[in-house]
Amino acid sequence: MTGGVDLHLIGIGTGNPEHLTLAAVRAMNAADLILLPRKGEAKSDLLDLRRSICAQVLTGITRVVEFDLPERSAIPPYLDAVGDWHSAIAREWAWQMDNHLPQGGVLALLVWGDPSLYDSTLRIAERLQQEGRTLRIHVVPGITSLQALTAAHGIALNTLAAPVTITTGRRLREQGWPKGADTLAVMLDAACVFATLPMEGLQIWWGAYLAMPQQCLIAGELSEVSEQIVDRRAALRHENGWIMDIYLLRRAHD
Repeated sequence: MTGGVDLHLIGIGTGNPEHLTLAAVRAMNAADLILLPRKGEAKSDLLDLRRSICAQVLTGITRVVEFDLPERSAIPPYLDAVGDWHSAIAREWAWQMDNHLPQGGVLALLVWGDPSLYDSTLRIAERLQQEGRTLRIHVVPGITSLQALTAAHGIALNTLAAPVTITTGRRLREQGWPKGADTLAVMLDAACVFATLPMEGLQIWWGAYLAMPQQCLIAGELSEVSEQIVDRRAALRHENGWIMDIYLLRRAHD
């Protein structure tokens, strides 16, 4: 590749085209190339949504190319598996750039939610920079799943003058409830760790497929709705072949 690449990481929200910002639409149309990842048949809906977004907003000659996203190994340790996975994705991006933008240009990737919140696209791009590629990174922020969750339930993220801890299901399972925290936003919890917590005095606001046609919301005392969420989540995942969900937990105040 003889020229550098301007890489635009565009936050596209949670799948609803109406969540695209004007900046996102402008960046998509300014790109020479948009890469869309294929994640297997089970997650084909995610690719279809990206295709639909491109069809709705692209008005010029931007090329759209699909590629097969490498799979992450399920063999622990987790961080090593993720590191190897990110390296494989970086190699795939490099191959696509060399083949489709040999003289350089503007490349766009459409990132669910926002590239800065529990997404590794920025870290993968930085790997390519560290390897000596001329890659100028630009971030177009998007609506996050956390924003979509609080909006769907009509609640404030935090209580008055209080902080919020954002964590993952894995860390909640391994380390327990963070000390001093009253409100937790929990992402990436395939194991439904909330169902293993001491439930007295906890409220939960859960949402799946936020802002999509199949959006599902459940809220209430954790002790009363925990089993309902676990059952509903399993049924939705079976029905759709994939699921994206997030929840907020809050301790009740006396």
